[in-house]
Amino acid sequence: MEKRDELWWSEPKEQTCIKIEDAPVSTCAFTGHRTVRPEHVELVAKRLSRAVEYVYSRGCRVFYCGGALGFDTLAAREVIRFATLHPDVSLRLVLPCVNQDERWNDRQREAYYYVLRNAECVEYVSEEYTKDCMKRRNMRLAELGDVLVAYLYRDGSGSSQTVRMAKRLGKEVYNLSPELK
Repeated sequence: MEKRDELWWSEPKEQTCIKIEDAPVSTCAFTGHRTVRPEHVELVAKRLSRAVEYVYSRGCRVFYCGGALGFDTLAAREVIRFATLHPDVSLRLVLPCVNQDERWNDRQREAYYYVLRNAECVEYVSEEYTKDCMKRRNMRLAELGDVLVAYLYRDGSGSSQTVRMAKRLGKEVYNLSPELK
C-alpha cells in the first residue's frame, strides 16, 4: 500500500485529510480478515465509518459485503447504520454458498442473520460449499466494487487474494489496517 493511499482516512491530528481521487464511484466492496485484532477494533471501526462517508461523498450508494465473520460483519453493520441516515444507500451481499453459516455458533449466526435481514439483496456464487466458492466470491467482490475497502494485515489469505484481484482490475484499494502492508 502506497503512503498516499492511507491519507484520506487518517486521524485529523495525525495528518491533513485529503481526497486521493475525485472521480465519482457508484459501488464499494469490502474485504477483510475473519478476525479483527482486539487492539485494532476501535481504530478500524472509526476508519470504516470514515471510509463509508468518503465513498458516499464521491457518489457511492451501493455497498457489497462478502458475509463472512469479522471484518465483513463489521463493514455490513456500518453500512446498515449509515443507511439509517442515508436511505439511498443499499447493502448487497455476495455470499460463497447458501449454507456458509453451517458450522457457526449461535452468536455468530445471530449477527449474520441481522445482516441478511438488512441487505437489499443476496447473491450466492454457489448453492453448496465447493473448494473454489470462496475464491469465486472474492473475485465477484473485486469485480463489483469501483472501490475496495480492506482490512488486511497479512498475506496468504482470502482478503489478500481479493485485494490482488481488485488491483489487477484497476480498482482503487484502501487498507484500513493499522499495520499497513
